[in-house]
Amino acid sequence: MERLCDEVIQLIFYELIDPTSLTLVCKRFHRFSQDPYVRAHYFLSRYGPTEAMFYALGRGKVLTERVLDILLTSGAHLSRYLIQISMHHYFYTQAHFIKTPWVRTVRMGVFVYFLKLAEERYGEIPRGKGEDDGSLFSSFLKESRLPVQLRHVSWEVIRDILESYSDPLMSQFPLALAIEPRLLPYAVKNGFYMDSKYRDFVFRKMFERPPPSNEISPEDIAHNVRELCRLDSTMFVSRTVAAEVCMEARSNDSGYTALKQLDKSGHLLFELGNLVEDLLKTFLKTRSISSQHTIEILRYLFTDFPTSDPTARLVILVTVFVTSENLHSTTASIHGKLDALGLLPLTRRDVYNILVNPFVERYQVLLEYAKREVTARENGSKGLSAVEIRQLVEEVGAKLLEVACKGKLLKKLYDGFPSLHDSIIRLVTEKYQITVADVPSWVDGEVSRSFEGKLCQDFAKQGPLEPTGEVNDEEGKEEDQESDVEDLYDSSSLGEVEESESGVDLGSITQESLTTMIRHDEITPVRSRRRTHYLYGPFTDSSGKMQYPHDPLHVGRWIKSQFGTKSSVTAVFMTHAVINDNSSVLNNYLMYADGTQASPVSSHVPVTFKHFQILARLGRAPNFYLYHDIEFGADFYLDENDYATKDDDVRKAYDSNKVKTEIGHISPTSPLHDKFEALPLGPPQRGKKRPRRTATTVRSYAVPDSDDDAIVDGSDYMEEYEKKPKLVESSLSKWIRHLSELMKEEQRKYKDHKKRIELASEPGTKTRVMKTEFLRSVSSHLRSLRKVEETRRLKLYGPEVSVENYSDDGDDEYQHKATRSKRRRVM
Repeated sequence: MERLCDEVIQLIFYELIDPTSLTLVCKRFHRFSQDPYVRAHYFLSRYGPTEAMFYALGRGKVLTERVLDILLTSGAHLSRYLIQISMHHYFYTQAHFIKTPWVRTVRMGVFVYFLKLAEERYGEIPRGKGEDDGSLFSSFLKESRLPVQLRHVSWEVIRDILESYSDPLMSQFPLALAIEPRLLPYAVKNGFYMDSKYRDFVFRKMFERPPPSNEISPEDIAHNVRELCRLDSTMFVSRTVAAEVCMEARSNDSGYTALKQLDKSGHLLFELGNLVEDLLKTFLKTRSISSQHTIEILRYLFTDFPTSDPTARLVILVTVFVTSENLHSTTASIHGKLDALGLLPLTRRDVYNILVNPFVERYQVLLEYAKREVTARENGSKGLSAVEIRQLVEEVGAKLLEVACKGKLLKKLYDGFPSLHDSIIRLVTEKYQITVADVPSWVDGEVSRSFEGKLCQDFAKQGPLEPTGEVNDEEGKEEDQESDVEDLYDSSSLGEVEESESGVDLGSITQESLTTMIRHDEITPVRSRRRTHYLYGPFTDSSGKMQYPHDPLHVGRWIKSQFGTKSSVTAVFMTHAVINDNSSVLNNYLMYADGTQASPVSSHVPVTFKHFQILARLGRAPNFYLYHDIEFGADFYLDENDYATKDDDVRKAYDSNKVKTEIGHISPTSPLHDKFEALPLGPPQRGKKRPRRTATTVRSYAVPDSDDDAIVDGSDYMEEYEKKPKLVESSLSKWIRHLSELMKEEQRKYKDHKKRIELASEPGTKTRVMKTEFLRSVSSHLRSLRKVEETRRLKLYGPEVSVENYSDDGDDEYQHKATRSKRRRVM
């Protein structure tokens, strides 16, 4: 450090927040820190010319007359507003935003010299309350919503403050640009730079709905936008702000009209018609489409910018029939609305698309209209026949099975059309049946991780399932102008950020209104506002952006209540719920009968060993409800064929009297079963190793004497023996045995997979292959199940009967051998 030159030491000083500690290291550093030039340029290099004087006044002990002279001659800004605030703060008057000693640490002589320099530069400086430049600027912002004749501070006053007195620009200056764009050149002269993060904030205030007392014409708004864009080439109206203005088309007429004027004059970097089209398409899968306020806005926008896009057209059709269902409108009134909106003619495909929409929960008005006005392609006549209506309902019902939140409409169609009953049974059991061989193995990687069941999707977590089916038409093809259903509901690209031809980011589309976003900007702290991006609309109303109705009925729950717990149809839905890990449906299937009270195990949808085999193949952890149901007495079934009936016409609920009881299985109706399942849980006891083979029964070779007639007769002995409970294999034991074998099989697969990876990797590299989630889950839960099973056996049979608790060891050579008794034989 002693060999360093002064220039290097000076650079080190500039990098320190507080060089005080370094000045105490040696006398050389202390003498170096006393140099006025070093002190002045420390503030200039660290804080810049704009803020150097402000921070220098806060370090009063190092500030001298010579340091002040060097700061001013080296380019440090000294504004009149900074002088006014320093005077107020030094003499203990108003300084609302300063919470530190700041200028009060400056010595009196140095501060007097500072005031002398200020007087030489600006002459007489206003010092009264409310006369400082900051108060004038705040009044200018507050009075911006008043008529021009009622404002006390004009924009010319702010212009003079910026031009003559070099006032530093405040953090709220972008708001002033929204009020008066002509201030921008004067602000730029003082070093102001318009950050792109302020862009949307500025234009929001320009398009803001004016108060009733100050009617701003659309021409004035459009002129301010053009002027700001002319003064700064980086300023433009983004798609985000334009969409927010469109969402207030009915209430903010001046802003919406100004936006249309800018579109006609070519001052927008995008076509406003395309923006409205994209905005309409975002409502296809959001709850806000059923709001009456939103419906009026969407129809108003569609009237101003009609489009032939099938998705946007479907959105308007849904709004028409949602309103008509609520008002019970007649066919004639509906026809008039559709004609006024230019949506005629209505086709069979349109009826299908409307019914499969997640937010349409009634069908009566729509089907009544279809019977009279929908075009039938077979003969060209209007109205669908009863046969065509029935076929359409069956196709809609088939698709609603996949849209998990459409349970209410599916129930109404099921009650209104009896033919849908057999159709659902046939479709579910033939199309959606999943076997273990149909599931990809976890070794495939991404294929198995992305595998999902089409039924029982968790719409609360990921929204409703997107309909991707098509209407089966007798002629085979639709007209060219009609899009497929999968195109209409594929809105993955809607609302994304778009770029102009020049590569400028135009922003994304949200469903928020302009007023909502302005209020959010006003309540957001200034520092947070500087870092905020409005690309993804994070401040949305969750009640309007959900992709399912307000009070949905899950299709899986309706299936259970309609077909029963032991139906083949319910079994298919159970399998899909297990694959999708749908905790909501599994809770209803395995925990509650009516959603309010806990139900017995006999009323649950059965858990089968097939469910664990599928999850093992996928490598996924079973849901907690599966283990819970097994622990509390679920019967063991290999698959749904063990309990479901095989009637071709109707798969009725399971009749427990017709089920074949396996050998050694405790019947659910026997007293022993109730006694076994009702036993309280106690502290588990440590089990022993699995024996190599079954131990033989110990025989007694003692010869009874003449006093052992009772023993010889055997009546008392047999009576006592019959009173003891028989040692049988319970359902829990069967679950443990089969899950143990499945776990061993998966462990072998894991070891083989690990060996293949190690052989394929380069020599000397250490590879780490993680176990599947299924292995980790089952290995931990099996220990818990074994403890429960052992405790119950001990309480049921007592300690006289040995309890076999099988370990996790899979190698046969480590099996435990039962020792033979060395009791001497008696002749």
